[in-house]
Amino acid sequence: ELLLLSDHRLHRSRSTSMATSTASRELLTDGIRAVLHTWPVLQIAVDNGFGGVYGQQKADWMVDVIQQYFHDNTDLQQYEIEDFLSELMDQEFNTMVEDGSLPQVSLRLLQVFGLWQQGALQQLQHTVTTLNQNRSQRAKVTAPPTESDEESVNEAPAMECDVSSPSGSMTTPPPPPPQDTEDGWTLVRRKK
Repeated sequence: ELLLLSDHRLHRSRSTSMATSTASRELLTDGIRAVLHTWPVLQIAVDNGFGGVYGQQKADWMVDVIQQYFHDNTDLQQYEIEDFLSELMDQEFNTMVEDGSLPQVSLRLLQVFGLWQQGALQQLQHTVTTLNQNRSQRAKVTAPPTESDEESVNEAPAMECDVSSPSGSMTTPPPPPPQDTEDGWTLVRRKK
C-alpha cells in the first residue's frame, strides 16, 4: 500500500512537472514571438507581402522553427543565430537584412532562451510583457493611396511645374556629323 502511495506521488509530481514544462515552453514561445514581432524588418516584410499571401503564417512558423533550432543545437553563438535568421528571411520573404538589426535580434533571442533555460520564468514573463508593450508602439507603414485619394489629387489644381514653350521653335539644330581626324580616329560629340 505504501508502494502504491509512493507511485501515486511520483505520478502526481511528474504530471505537475509536465504542466510546468508545458507552461514554460509556452512562455518561451511567447518570448520568441515577442522578439520577432518587435523586429521592424520582419514586420515590414509581412505588412508589404514579401512572403506572399501567407506572410503572416510564415512569421508565425518562424517562431516554432527558431524554438526548435535552440532545442536542437547546444551552446549556440550569436553569429549562428544571425546566419539562421538571415537565411530564413532570404528564403521565406526574399529579403536581405542589411539594416544592422540581425545582431540585436539574435542577442535578444539568446537572452530569452537563456532566461528560459535558467528557469527565470518570472523575468522572462517581464521581458515578454515589455516587448509586447514596445510592439504596440512600433511605427506603422502607411498604405498606398486609395482610388478616392487619387481622385482628390487629380481634382486639385495643377502645380505650375510645366515648362512654358518659348516663342521660337523648339527644334535644335542637328549635331554636326562625326569628324575624321588626321590620325584615322573618328571624333564623336556628346548630345546636349
